[in-house]
Amino acid sequence: MTLMTFAAYEQQLKWVAFVLGVASTICVVQGYHLGAMLFSLPFCLIWMYCAWLRREPQLKYINMLFTALYIYGIGRYFWIAG
Repeated sequence: MTLMTFAAYEQQLKWVAFVLGVASTICVVQGYHLGAMLFSLPFCLIWMYCAWLRREPQLKYINMLFTALYIYGIGRYFWIAG
């Protein structure tokens, strides 16, 4: 599987990312922080992929940072809760 495998679906992926972003925002407003992180992680992964397609390093690296932070936050949530 190459980087260009899903390039034909880029616009659909962006719409999915939009829905995930809205869902994440609703979770933040409602105070459900785990839900916000769980919705935001795939949001960041989609935008990181789209940035790789368009060779936009700034967008790619920002989303890599946020992806790492969300993975840390999700892991910390389950570490403390468990």
